Amino acid sequence: MAGIAGLVRLPELRKRILFVLGMLTVYRIGVHVPTPGIDGDALAQVFSSMQSTIFGWFNLFSGGALERFSIFALGIMPYISSSIIFQLLTVVWPYLAELQKEGEQGRRKITQYTRYGTIVLAMVQGYGIATGLEHYNNPQVVIEGGLAFRLMTMLTLATGTVFLMWLGEQMSERGIGNGTSLLIYAGIASGVLDGVIRAFKLYQSNEITFLKLAIVGAIIIGTFFVIIFVERGVRALPVVYAKRIVGRKVYGGQNTNLPLKVNTSGVIPPIFASSLIMFPATIGTFFPSEFMQKFTAQIQPGSLLYDVLFVGLIIFFSYFYTAVTFKTDDVADGLKKNGGFIPNKRPGEETASYIEFVLSRITLGGAIYMSLICILPTILTTTFKVPFYFGGTSVLILVGVALDTVAQIETFLISHNYEGFSKHGRVRGRAAFQ
Repeated sequence: MAGIAGLVRLPELRKRILFVLGMLTVYRIGVHVPTPGIDGDALAQVFSSMQSTIFGWFNLFSGGALERFSIFALGIMPYISSSIIFQLLTVVWPYLAELQKEGEQGRRKITQYTRYGTIVLAMVQGYGIATGLEHYNNPQVVIEGGLAFRLMTMLTLATGTVFLMWLGEQMSERGIGNGTSLLIYAGIASGVLDGVIRAFKLYQSNEITFLKLAIVGAIIIGTFFVIIFVERGVRALPVVYAKRIVGRKVYGGQNTNLPLKVNTSGVIPPIFASSLIMFPATIGTFFPSEFMQKFTAQIQPGSLLYDVLFVGLIIFFSYFYTAVTFKTDDVADGLKKNGGFIPNKRPGEETASYIEFVLSRITLGGAIYMSLICILPTILTTTFKVPFYFGGTSVLILVGVALDTVAQIETFLISHNYEGFSKHGRVRGRAAFQ
């Protein structure tokens, strides 16, 4: 109760949470604002036949905005795609690599380039979707096509994406949690009830038995517990601090540990992987090209190529994002400067190599765990014939973002002398693998 009381008593935290809730409300209102020039009934008819395709998946991430073709139809995905591109470029482009080493000022420049890239990607996707919608004649989705419609749609969708990008940055800066992740979380959470209703409709129409429905429910609940257990899991490396005498005081001399999370990259790999797969599918489905049509058909959710690409990208981004965010050399230098060392390992380069070795092994385990969770929809779809967004990536994002947000609230409370949500001042459920 102390943690809940802290939410109420601490004005700054209460203000931050209310700000996030307010911004998410604005986002959900915008989802229902349609883009001009579209026949809503005809579009709903078209999307009813796309629920089992990549567009059903894209629609899930946009919180239903694509199905309604609202001003937020593209969602936050162009921003994520742009972030992926520039993070990859920091590895191969010396100019960006130097900017990243410049600290806060360099990161601001990269962020600015990422914003410009978001605008370009959103305009390309918006124009491609507008062009594709004009080709739907049965039923006719566009009320009056032409260059004016395509330009208006392109600008509208790009503006909506830029607004969501700004919204996410504001939530990250003035709220609690990662704003981009919270926008995706809100979009997925809004479709949970709809998914439950569809599952019960399948049961009522005798398309799925009660036993299968119960098994699916048990699998989803079990998935929640597995995700929570692994996300809270760490590999604890023993660290010993040597005694130091400063003046008349003695510092150090205690044994502690360096916790390495089993899933250091969090929910970023599946989000990045989904974004990369969605981008060509978005263009390909609406682009009047036989090659692109065939390519898009090959990467539909549930296909072998889709699963292979998805798993491969998740493993790649697990290692890539871990390498970008967790600098083993910096950790080793920090231990050395503070008089800490890992037993039987020399401070400095040997310690960094050992940490990197351990981190690479647990990252592989975390990547395999995420891959298995994310292909769960394929198993449910093929075995039990239920909507593919049950479980998998959606559940991983829901649980992962919720845990990260609660952890940030916990940290905020502890920094303001509150006990937090547990008697020990931290979230319960953290498992350490020795």
